[in-house]
Amino acid sequence: MQTRRIGPFEVSALGLGCMNLSHAYGTPPARKDAAAVLNGALDAGITLFDTAALYGFGANEELVGELLAMHRERIVLASKCGMHGVDGQRVIDGRPETLRASCEASLKRLRTDVIDLLYLHRLDARVPVEDSVGAMAELVRAGKVRALGLSEVSAATLRRAHAVHPIAALQTEYSLWTRNPEIAVLQACRELGVAFVAFSPLARGFLGGRLRDVATLEPKDIRRAMPRFAPDNYAANLKLLDGFEAEARAMHCAPAALALAWLLHQGEDIIPIPGTTRLAHLHEWLAAPQLTLDAGTLSRLDALINRHTVSGPRYNSATQAEIDTEEFAN
Repeated sequence: MQTRRIGPFEVSALGLGCMNLSHAYGTPPARKDAAAVLNGALDAGITLFDTAALYGFGANEELVGELLAMHRERIVLASKCGMHGVDGQRVIDGRPETLRASCEASLKRLRTDVIDLLYLHRLDARVPVEDSVGAMAELVRAGKVRALGLSEVSAATLRRAHAVHPIAALQTEYSLWTRNPEIAVLQACRELGVAFVAFSPLARGFLGGRLRDVATLEPKDIRRAMPRFAPDNYAANLKLLDGFEAEARAMHCAPAALALAWLLHQGEDIIPIPGTTRLAHLHEWLAAPQLTLDAGTLSRLDALINRHTVSGPRYNSATQAEIDTEEFAN
């Protein structure tokens, strides 16, 4: 497995997003299947594991802590604070006292004395980012966290936060069908020396090519509330897959590996963190760091799937109001 840098850490070029194992995409897998995914990632040389207090309202951190504690020195463990479950509801809370308490709870669930990379999961519009990051910086000084990150924030917010404490990583959705980081935040990361961690790099499963009928999604699958997965939009988006899968066949790889290879080619500072509930899917990804895409392939992929060809915004209006990332003008 090739490696890339996040702050003081050398990590695998692909990380593992652990959310799917406990949260958001319908019924979580059985524990043995989740264990197979985590152990398979370790065996494949993946060293960056990404979880959050929100995922399963603590259940994902408990799962990761239980299954990876014996491998703690082999991995870079990332988690998130500032968005968690309260009485069964998702709450954004960036107050310093909340972040301190969240970190303590995460440390216990993860069965570790220190979190390598702690992200502010969402910007709390009621709390200056300087206050939230200032509290997280105190956790670094206390030896409970090694490096700080931000999730779903704008370039301006990144700069404000970085002025308080060095930010090692910024995490935002990035894939062929979500190009928002290209507006400003990628450039800001590069100016400040901040690694870019790409979540949902397979377009929430779309680029894997297996989801053909959104009616099969479970009732609690978060994609049911995402405009791109609304029946009419998804029917239009499916038409993009024929050309994409033809490119994958030409490269003799799975569509998921091609999607990740495209991301890896966007810069040495980009680390995708795909997630899955199935070991077989993880094995499909592993070719991505070894794939070399020539200029013609990159150009065709860019022209095929981009913000102009994809139907529907990535979030509904209520979710969009909660995030700080830049949006393209209509």
